[in-house]
Amino acid sequence: MDVFEGHIAGMGTASGTRLVIGRWDTSPFGAFTDVMMEDAAGRRTLLAPRQEIADYVGATYTFDDVLLSPITSTLTPHRLVVDAGDLQVLAEVGAVTLLGRLLGLVPSRLATHPRWLALINPVASLLVKGVATAGSAGHGRTEYYGVTSARAVSGATATWQGRDLGALAPVSPPVRFGFSSAPPRPQLVSVTTTIRRPEAA
Repeated sequence: MDVFEGHIAGMGTASGTRLVIGRWDTSPFGAFTDVMMEDAAGRRTLLAPRQEIADYVGATYTFDDVLLSPITSTLTPHRLVVDAGDLQVLAEVGAVTLLGRLLGLVPSRLATHPRWLALINPVASLLVKGVATAGSAGHGRTEYYGVTSARAVSGATATWQGRDLGALAPVSPPVRFGFSSAPPRPQLVSVTTTIRRPEAA
């Protein structure tokens, strides 16, 4: 199994562009940040720092464009800053959400275990619209999202190729990269993503 531990930030903008930023502290590729972006016309773009990451993520999710770019990110208790070349993001991170407090009641080892995530998947989208905890990762693989905390994104500025993407907005319509969207409410979650390969099934 491939395990990625870190944070995912999901946010929309007034221009209709929606961003899903993965900031991974540990992974099969070491620490890295990648960005999935869908614009108002529905065009999906992956920004990845290296070809091996682009290949892996591109085989897991669906994109119209894949761009390689040096990506740096900084996460503090109150701010996430991402420099991805043509994309610049500064997000203000707020308080733990109600969902985040509820998630905190579940022991971390249980909350991130694939069997638990497969069990709760049927009700996940009932609790948070568009969200799933287990699904296909392509090529016979299964992906599991184990979220252990959630904090509100209370404000953000973002530019793409020098163009201001507008004020913070909900992630609406849902993004279409894979089987699960980011929640409609902009937020930053702590997450363990596990991908089970066929030979490990």
